[in-house]
Amino acid sequence: MNKLRWNGFWPVVFCAASFSAAGCGEVVRSGTLEAPVLNSAEVSNEASQTEKPSKKSPLLESAKTDVLNWPRRIIEDSKDAFLKKDNFSALLMAGGASIAMHHSNADKNIAGHLERHAAFHGFADESFNFIGHPGVHFAATGLWYGLSAENQDEFNRERAWTMMTALSVTGLVTVGLKGIRDNETPNGKKWAWPSGHTSSSFTVASVLHEFYGPKVGIPAYGLASVVAYRMMDTGDHWASDVVFGATLGWIVGHTIAGKHKKLEIAGLRVLPYMGNGDEPAAGIALVKQF
Repeated sequence: MNKLRWNGFWPVVFCAASFSAAGCGEVVRSGTLEAPVLNSAEVSNEASQTEKPSKKSPLLESAKTDVLNWPRRIIEDSKDAFLKKDNFSALLMAGGASIAMHHSNADKNIAGHLERHAAFHGFADESFNFIGHPGVHFAATGLWYGLSAENQDEFNRERAWTMMTALSVTGLVTVGLKGIRDNETPNGKKWAWPSGHTSSSFTVASVLHEFYGPKVGIPAYGLASVVAYRMMDTGDHWASDVVFGATLGWIVGHTIAGKHKKLEIAGLRVLPYMGNGDEPAAGIALVKQF
């Protein structure tokens, strides 16, 4: 350890005041005061007693940023999902079809047939009810987000947050429409239209299809379809509830996941970069659209 030199009047005064404790008398040379040299054991002990700064959790930092930006992202993604001409037209057609089904006795005929030929009982019934529950989808997505953020995996963290956003938009719209329509299911439960299990399941399937292609998307759609059939088979929903719920989930999932398919970090899109100068260069660029 290098010796420290304290020059001037005040070090000498300090030395005189603490002569017996610090032993400064032996280190005053030519008007200059040298600090006593600490041995390695003392340095090690002092370093161990120094309080280390606490390391912030990557999960908490990511969650703080994403939650603060969540309302703005919900609004922007909702506009993209519902104000695009094709999406709006598809929702109008699905809504019209579901109204026609319900008022033409098609719903009652389908419900009566399924009641006589029910396919889901016991374990199968409860299993698909659990798999299609929106709360399960939110919990699984939260786990995906938490693990990715804690491991500083920005790619999967962004994808998990996109799934969370899509589920949130679907859930908010579904609950809002249920409250407005306020009709009963075949088995007498409240808030039938549209089916929340169906809309949430098709949202998950659509997002997975956008992110991972048909190899993951097709099985996910198959599972969502089984959930939708189960909701009709057990009398929890009319067929019209399922038709609109599936359309809603499909539109929201594809639109939002398609928009955020590319990696974004703190609102900046990550794109490949190739230099055009005299020396070739390759890397990534962070792009923000205003």
